Amino acid sequence: MLLIVWHSRTGASEALARAALAGAASEGLPAQLIAAEDAGPEVMLAASGYLFAFPENLGTMSGAMKELFDRCFYPLLGRVEGRAYASLIAAGSDGQGAQAQLDRIVTGWRLRRVADPVIVNLAAQTPEAILAAKAVPAAAQTGAHDLGKALAAGLRLGVF
Repeated sequence: MLLIVWHSRTGASEALARAALAGAASEGLPAQLIAAEDAGPEVMLAASGYLFAFPENLGTMSGAMKELFDRCFYPLLGRVEGRAYASLIAAGSDGQGAQAQLDRIVTGWRLRRVADPVIVNLAAQTPEAILAAKAVPAAAQTGAHDLGKALAAGLRLGVF
């Protein structure tokens, strides 16, 4: 099963996660979409691969996504090595800080990155733009769909 864990403040990350779920569904592999605050060690352990979708906040991963890792890190330590992961980041700038933080955390679990990060720069730089609901461009939704499809195909075929 592919587990798509998401957190969103303005709708962009959730839209990307839902597009990825549609892509995964087209491959026939079971996939589950779950909000970060609802995910726990049991659901994480049941998955064979992960797609993390979240916003960049203040140059790092959103607090709710970080809280997921805080709750699950030690219960899963030594139990998920080698599992595939990828990421979708809705960014106001370059998203690199959020991606670097994710990569540092999952290194402890020894997860295996199987796709380049998909970082969607929505260029929100003013307080009003940052807080506003976001519309994700069609090309970015297609990229998220394709990432979900590729992850599901790789898991279904045993490539990952």
